[in-house]
Amino acid sequence: MSLDIINWENLLANQNDFQDKKPFKFTFVKNIFHEKFYEKLYEDFPKIDEKWTKASDHSKLQYNLFWGNRKSSLDIAIDDEEDASFSEEWNLFKKYIHTDEFIENFRKFSGVSVSRVKHFHFISLKKGCFQLPHIHNVGPSTLVCMLYFSKNWKEGEAGGTYMSKDEDESSIIFEPYDLDNSIAIFQDSEFSAHGTRYITSDVERRALQITLEGYDETDGWSGGIPERKM
Repeated sequence: MSLDIINWENLLANQNDFQDKKPFKFTFVKNIFHEKFYEKLYEDFPKIDEKWTKASDHSKLQYNLFWGNRKSSLDIAIDDEEDASFSEEWNLFKKYIHTDEFIENFRKFSGVSVSRVKHFHFISLKKGCFQLPHIHNVGPSTLVCMLYFSKNWKEGEAGGTYMSKDEDESSIIFEPYDLDNSIAIFQDSEFSAHGTRYITSDVERRALQITLEGYDETDGWSGGIPERKM
């Protein structure tokens, strides 16, 4: 399935930047989608309504929307699952991320031995939303991708997922502001601190999170199956 969906040339142009980055591997890529396809996804990006789940605790406030019968950001993505509540383009993209072409290009770009899509869900943030800096540390065969769908984001405005040297906002080393057809990618590791600053403006940051990971038919996911907190 070779389609004009992802701009692989733009992604692969950032290969060295990603692989050489310290203290952990990350990069930010503009124009990740081909423009025509992106505009279709943008036009049909789901608006926050009763289908969304509000995730709120001491560490974060955000709104999540899950594909198909998924109920949690921890649920495993199913490769052939369609969702009639989304547009044709969104269903096409959901199928495409499970193709060999998609996985192999991300593996080539990153040098990380990913083999499947593990998680896929929408995240929207509004005024008052945030996520404290944290580290998953389930790597090393895990890539976390944040794809952004927010036009006219102001320079310096909180909302993009930042990268930091430690679990402290004072150590931020990168924060994206061009959130229109772009992607932030990082390799999970013991050093991969990230989060989102508290949003004080009346805005909505729209994003899709995709997690790719190594998978073995015998041993399963390289990062294991995350446990739900009671």
